[in-house]
Amino acid sequence: MTFSLVARCAETGMFGMAISSSSPAVAARCAFARAGVGAVASQNVTDPSLGPMALDLMESGLSAADAIAEVQARGKFIEYRQVLAVDRNGATAIHSGPNSLGIWTQAQGDNVASGGNLLANDGICQAIVDGFVGASGHIGDRLIAAMRAGLAAGGEAGPVHSAGMKIVDKVSWPVADLRCDWTEDCPIEAIATAWDVYKPQLEAYVQRALDPREAPSYGVPGDE
Repeated sequence: MTFSLVARCAETGMFGMAISSSSPAVAARCAFARAGVGAVASQNVTDPSLGPMALDLMESGLSAADAIAEVQARGKFIEYRQVLAVDRNGATAIHSGPNSLGIWTQAQGDNVASGGNLLANDGICQAIVDGFVGASGHIGDRLIAAMRAGLAAGGEAGPVHSAGMKIVDKVSWPVADLRCDWTEDCPIEAIATAWDVYKPQLEAYVQRALDPREAPSYGVPGDE
């Protein structure tokens, strides 16, 4: 029902995650990231509380592996959950409970981890990892490439309807938080289109928050 990745950019220190599902508004429940700390996906019969829990544990100094071990110890009905984490050093860890749905699998690489359930085949998550590792450019570009690779490898057992991408950098809020909560078309391509529009403006939105006197205008009504 879901496939995702969490990732760190080794060059910039940005964290990001991307996710897609047949369920509506998947990113609203499953996507978590914190600047300077890491990124987490909590999915499969989702418990959204596990995302902030894992981030808090990593912010306290635990590695991704130790944080996931604590999530396994503290989480309720953990046998139903799938939780992915990447930490500030690029180390990754994954918990996939034995009651994960359908064909489920996971894969890890340098600065990236992927997990999924109710998949079309057991190669999807490795394709996602390979897609991220093999891509270049902004972490957002690489996240999109990874999700497209997962979809091309077969994606879910059925059609996906929602997707999201979250990116954090040096500020306390996400510098990008793009979602498609429901579509009969491809939600991953909807996110990709939104990213093409948003990417050139990302730094300007950060600058507007930090010091609007130096922020550029984009010529929209009221934006002088």
